[in-house]
Amino acid sequence: MAIYLPQTTRTSAGALTPRQIVAELDKYVVGQTAAKRAVAIALRNRMRRQKLAPELAEEIAPKNILMIGPTGVGKTEIARRLARLAQSPFLKVEASKFTEVGYVGRDVESMVRDLVELGVDMVREERLEEVRVKAGQNAEDRLLDILLPPRPGAPDEEAGVAREAQQQTRERFREQLRAGRLESRVVEIETREKSFPSFEIIAGSSVEEVDINLKDMLPGLFQGKTKRRKLKVPEALQYLTQEEEQKLIDMDSVARAAVERVEQAGIIFIDEIDKIAGREGAHGPDVSREGVQRDILPIVEGTTVNTKYGMVRTDHVLFIAAGAFHVSKPSDLIPELQGRFPIRVELEPLGRDEFVRILTEPRSALIKQYMALMDTEGIDLTFTVDAIRRIADFATTVNERTENIGARRLHTVLEKLLDDISFEGPDLEDKTVTIDEAYVTKMLADIVKNEDLSRYIL
Repeated sequence: MAIYLPQTTRTSAGALTPRQIVAELDKYVVGQTAAKRAVAIALRNRMRRQKLAPELAEEIAPKNILMIGPTGVGKTEIARRLARLAQSPFLKVEASKFTEVGYVGRDVESMVRDLVELGVDMVREERLEEVRVKAGQNAEDRLLDILLPPRPGAPDEEAGVAREAQQQTRERFREQLRAGRLESRVVEIETREKSFPSFEIIAGSSVEEVDINLKDMLPGLFQGKTKRRKLKVPEALQYLTQEEEQKLIDMDSVARAAVERVEQAGIIFIDEIDKIAGREGAHGPDVSREGVQRDILPIVEGTTVNTKYGMVRTDHVLFIAAGAFHVSKPSDLIPELQGRFPIRVELEPLGRDEFVRILTEPRSALIKQYMALMDTEGIDLTFTVDAIRRIADFATTVNERTENIGARRLHTVLEKLLDDISFEGPDLEDKTVTIDEAYVTKMLADIVKNEDLSRYIL
């Protein structure tokens, strides 16, 4: 049996070489070539693995990646764009949210359950696209039955003539419905109320387990009551379409496909892993941190997690961990966990030149975002080259003097710079605004000079 990634992966990212994957990531993330190369190779290795014999493919585990670098340099964005490129279920979790067994906090297995939920949503959306046309036709027919109930044939007319007349009237109604001429009509349809009984979760069990057990014991309790509601035709058509979509989708098949997709193509991004790095033999909170590492270890090594969609193996899920490691070092992680992240890449801090590129080059560059936002008010906003360089200068200066938050500093600088224009925008008479170097200096110079003030504002 061949191991296949999602079909969308085979047709899109499946044909991409590592160089092409890096080129795709370059459209959204500036710099960080080493990190992009690492994730591109990891993705390509997945494509290579699916071409192998099943017995050998089963033995090849993904090479997990540890990204080391300060905040705001693109760690999360690289992983997120990679998952979108591969059409893979992707989940970002904060390592600091999990706590050792016995402490109050999230169970580490919840990351796998959340990933499966995302996988189910992805597969369901794909199946919805396949059945959307058919569901729309079925909903239309149901609505026409409500608008034009079948009438019994009169005794003196032939049944065939009555049916033909009924069909002609029905087609006229269908045309009017599609043309939007029936939107003001009100129809009465039977709707199902979503109900969920309140209960207390027993200590030591998860929501999923309680949910499954209650549904098994009391199947009728979760069905919801039906009631008749009066809705306008567009609302009724939308509701009936959703009902028909659910009827046409086999959720058991969706669950099976989602579990397989998560097992073979899932990506979990564990952020802030440096926050749970504690030295061996330490006391206090470090003891709990090491416990969290030991709880995460089986998930990364490969285990089987019970979810409401079935058992899910994590042996071939790709884990990408990231942390700033300002205080701790990767060597402070327990040895077993270190061994599960064989690929380590260091991301470079961002400076003035990178900020200029971030402001202008990516598809969703910040300058383009603000120009589009102002365009909704009819304002033609433009930035000179010197102004962009000056913005980058100010962001670099503030990062050096205060906390270095990387490219996120550009958000705060631009918000402060465009504060007046954003506020006055709808009332401006002159709808052409050019941001030049002098305007940038006027708006930001005083704040940057005053270090105490910049700590609060920028």
